[in-house]
Amino acid sequence: MVSPVVLSITQLNTYIKSKFDGDEWLTNVFVSGEISNFTNHYKSGHLYLSLKDDKCLVKAVMFARNARRLRFIPQDGMKVIVRGRVSVYEASGQYQLYIDDMQPDGLGALNLAFEQLKAKLQSEGLFSEERKKAIPKFSKRIGVITSPTGAAVHDIITILSRRYPLAEVVFCPVLVQGEGAAPQIIDAIKRFNRIKCADVIIMGRGGGSLEDLWPFNEETVARAVSASDIPIISAVGHETDFTICDFTADLRAPTPSAAAELAVPDINELKYSISYSEALLKKIMAEKVLECKKTLNELTKSYTLKNPLNLIEMERIRTDRITERLSNGMQNKKSDAKAQLISLSGKLNALSPLSTLSRGYGIVYDKNENVISSVSKLQKDDEVSVFLSDGRVNCVIESLEDKNE
Repeated sequence: MVSPVVLSITQLNTYIKSKFDGDEWLTNVFVSGEISNFTNHYKSGHLYLSLKDDKCLVKAVMFARNARRLRFIPQDGMKVIVRGRVSVYEASGQYQLYIDDMQPDGLGALNLAFEQLKAKLQSEGLFSEERKKAIPKFSKRIGVITSPTGAAVHDIITILSRRYPLAEVVFCPVLVQGEGAAPQIIDAIKRFNRIKCADVIIMGRGGGSLEDLWPFNEETVARAVSASDIPIISAVGHETDFTICDFTADLRAPTPSAAAELAVPDINELKYSISYSEALLKKIMAEKVLECKKTLNELTKSYTLKNPLNLIEMERIRTDRITERLSNGMQNKKSDAKAQLISLSGKLNALSPLSTLSRGYGIVYDKNENVISSVSKLQKDDEVSVFLSDGRVNCVIESLEDKNE
């Protein structure tokens, strides 16, 4: 019989951990479940979460070195399939899942990352039409950002040369797939804006898988496209391919060839338009000249132009008549005003106190210069003044006689 051994907690947890680590079934497992209690430790970059189904739950961790490879952002409630190993965290004695890789269950990681970034940038307004810049109609220099070896650059340059040979093509070769592509694309955009050597930029590549086109779905590239002061035409992949840069660019073209056609006008169409406008202008000018000649002929035959002195004489007579009517009107107006003034003067004179005084009447004032209009306002020995037409008389009342008595 084996004698019992007393273990410390550390010894126990270490022993259990060794059992987990030694089980080949637990060193590389695939587990599906729903994420809960998700935490992104931003300082360390580690991801902490739990995976659960309808009955059970297991804690899990994804260290930064593996988390950096994720194309999407894990979220609570998201169903995923993870690959990793099961071991014991000795400090707490809890077993947990150490995740090496994680994929969405159902929707692919790249598709999920695409939709997440699309929703994020759209909420920030980077897709808004108000932010987009107009493509110049007659660009002098066309910037091209694409691979130097792909068919896209050949198609773009060929179409630009054919449609509008007056424009200069400024080519900036970059990688268009792989890990180093995104930084090169961003650097090319910034270089064009810094040097200001293009009026419009065509950025694109030929078709490929979603992973091949992924540099144009990178958030940093999409933001560089949106921040460009020079208008950018995005032409990535085929007509059915869409990238995040298509939404942040000022204009999306279904193919690189179509982008070249959208960037410049067709010189043959311009020549035709100019020729048509020239012919139309000549026609309009000829019709206008003919109309002016006709008007001139009519004026030449008119009586007025043939006898201009008669016209002047007629105007003089008309002016004299107007002057005479104006003078007579002013004289009549003056006479009427004079007669009205005499009438108003007579009425005013009849109402004047001086006129009354001149007919032998007087105005009596008491010593306070108040007008006396009745005997009842006077008493014996009152001092009064009588104003006549030519002076003033000071009197003392000796007696009073009321005619009503």
